[in-house]
Amino acid sequence: MTKLFEPTKLGDIAIANRIVMAPLTRNHSPRAVPNALNVTYYVQRASAGLIITEATAISHQGQGYADVPGLYTQEALDGWRKVNDAVHQAGGKMVVQLWHVGRISHTSLQPDGGKPVSSTNKQADAKTFIIEDGKGAFVPTSEPRALETAELPGIVEDYRKAARAAIDAGFDGVEIHAANGYLIDQFLRSGVNDRTDQYGGSIENRARFLFEVVEAITKEIGAGVTGIRLSPVTAAGDSSDPQPQPLFTYVVEGLARYGLSYIHVIEGQTGGPRDFKQGDAPFDYQALRAAYQAAGGKAAWMVNNGYDRQMAIEAVESGKADVVAFGRPFISNPDLVERLKLDATLTPMDPSKLYGAVNGEEGYTDYPTLDSAA
Repeated sequence: MTKLFEPTKLGDIAIANRIVMAPLTRNHSPRAVPNALNVTYYVQRASAGLIITEATAISHQGQGYADVPGLYTQEALDGWRKVNDAVHQAGGKMVVQLWHVGRISHTSLQPDGGKPVSSTNKQADAKTFIIEDGKGAFVPTSEPRALETAELPGIVEDYRKAARAAIDAGFDGVEIHAANGYLIDQFLRSGVNDRTDQYGGSIENRARFLFEVVEAITKEIGAGVTGIRLSPVTAAGDSSDPQPQPLFTYVVEGLARYGLSYIHVIEGQTGGPRDFKQGDAPFDYQALRAAYQAAGGKAAWMVNNGYDRQMAIEAVESGKADVVAFGRPFISNPDLVERLKLDATLTPMDPSKLYGAVNGEEGYTDYPTLDSAA
């Protein structure tokens, strides 16, 4: 039996196998509140060594898409408690992905219809998902406003409070979403960050906000239950940087100071080509991990993007990675771990039902398992 199916630890979190369910936005939580259908969805996938929830807003301001869950109301936390209790009863482990979308939002989703906030006032060439007349629709994001320097401690505090609320609601840990063109990534990347204060300009300045968030969360709940997600070259949300290698080398070397649970790295373009690059040279992911380890980093290394069974087995057996995250295969294969063990055929996903609570169970909780299909 390959190591892929053996137990391991991610910091303080013990998991039954090295297969992780990646965060997958599904827009099935109206009013930002997890519900009974969400319970069913996650319990169906509890055989994953670790479930990382869909991205979950740390505040109302952090919301960027309709019907995604939050962590900032008691009703939402009560809903997550029910999800966590059910997943734990089924033998699973789950961390929540802490999300502030920054400029990838729409005024209709913001408090009092205000502008989204970001490192910049430049509008993203991107779309978001809203509900119009009872139907889901993708629309251009709204023009943002650049956060004032004095506002940033308040955003860091929102992250800290959300992390504490998550642990109190029964999560096994949290993942800081620092990827895919959302708020932390908007500060990191020179193609988005045009600030002239201490949060703009040099790599050290652009990474300052990320480290303030990591510091606040790890002090609050402990580094051993805190992971982070990075996407060195992903262009999602109109994000870019012509020199991603030195930027993310600096980031992981700084993260090595903390005893984090795991570092979650998206290789290539999220949901797209693994060989996607920004700048002149291909990104060297092995060099990134080597830099992290050379700086004393001990966290588990999680890889993601387009992995199939054989690639995952090879990554773990070779020591390239400690765990492998699967995204879309988990949508249409709730028993993905069993299917990978048996090398069974995977059920294809219906992309027309990927997003939206308006679809109800369809394309969400009605995909068959091997037992139900037999």
